[in-house]
Amino acid sequence: MFPKWFIWTGMALVFCATADEPVSTNDPALTLEAALSQAESTNPSLAAIRARYEALKSVPPQAGSLPDPIISFNALNLPVDTFDIPQEAMTQLQMGISQAFPFPGKLRLREEAAEWDALAAGDDVEEWRLRLLRDVEVTWWRLFYLDRALEIIDANKDLLRQFIEIAQTKYMVGQGLQQDVLLAQLELSRLVDQQLQLEGLRGQESARLNALLDRSADRSVTLPKVVQRTLPEPLPETRLFAMAERARPLLAGINKQIQAARSRVKLAKKDYFPDFNVGAYHGFRSGQNPDRTSRADFLTLKLSMTVPLYFTTKQSKAVDQRQSELLRQQFQWQDTWNRVRAEISAAMADYRRAREQVALFDSGIIPQARQTVSSMLAGYQVNKVDFLNLVSSQITLYNYEIQYWKTLAEARQSLADLRAAVGGPIKSSQEENQ
Repeated sequence: MFPKWFIWTGMALVFCATADEPVSTNDPALTLEAALSQAESTNPSLAAIRARYEALKSVPPQAGSLPDPIISFNALNLPVDTFDIPQEAMTQLQMGISQAFPFPGKLRLREEAAEWDALAAGDDVEEWRLRLLRDVEVTWWRLFYLDRALEIIDANKDLLRQFIEIAQTKYMVGQGLQQDVLLAQLELSRLVDQQLQLEGLRGQESARLNALLDRSADRSVTLPKVVQRTLPEPLPETRLFAMAERARPLLAGINKQIQAARSRVKLAKKDYFPDFNVGAYHGFRSGQNPDRTSRADFLTLKLSMTVPLYFTTKQSKAVDQRQSELLRQQFQWQDTWNRVRAEISAAMADYRRAREQVALFDSGIIPQARQTVSSMLAGYQVNKVDFLNLVSSQITLYNYEIQYWKTLAEARQSLADLRAAVGGPIKSSQEENQ
């Protein structure tokens, strides 16, 4: 008779393998909140685009300023035979200053266009930040899933080793078959192979997360073992579309670029009008008049302006160019808005599917699979169930448990995609009414 204590030990191991493991409070764990905060403060790509924004904020005052005045020093009517300044009455050493004045309104429009560009760069920073946080969260949840899968594999490896011992013992006492031992060993080898594959994937995801956090690629990453499993109720897509239209920085940035393009159209039309240049020059003369009086200095005043003589090939073409650029920005906004709505719909579809699967695994499939394993063990104890069905039921439970954590991680990743697509936090109906 096969020892009952050995069978009950195997049953206990099954339930230990499927139970949640206790949380270790001693191991340092990188929480999702800590990872997101660290990415915001240390990611070099985000820092680079912020520096670009700071640089563009300095452009509007420059664009709205007058051109620098010009100070000139001239020698006029200098005789080339002697180069004697007092020789000729018209010889003078001249010093002057001139200032260019664009046609009224041009400087304001230049500054306005630069301000819209700077504001659009600010939206680019926020858009980049949202994408960075999405990438961090998606990578974090992928790592979390891999950790849970590796834990399940470790537990099932131990369980299969116990199954091997059970099968060997039954075989030695004439109550089992050698093929049962070989089957358990084969399944154990498959688990080892899958473990190697998942460990390789974990190394890749760990390096990716470290890069996003500006850390050494080979730095160890330890995650918490327990997370919030409750998944919020999805909002209607129409409400998410309205949120995105108000909050998505990508759309806001294109809107500001449209405003900048409108300012440039107005500026191009202003180029039909002339720019001015005003100057004042003082000419110093030396020597004496025939009546022995000192020669008087000369004052020269200058007013010049540009003449848009070639407006058909220059100014008119510039207006056409700016209008086409405005039209391009408007079409780009519509195209981007279509893509944003597609992103929201795709993320919402993934989230609904994953959320329903998580509920199905949690309340139906996994409890039923555990009951099946328990029943198979009881039947195996009294030789009413063969070893193949016992191992198969345990492998099925193991696959369902791994699929559960994968689906939960996918649901959280879909929420991260959804927040990035909408442009910020997604509040439920109850939160919005508070």
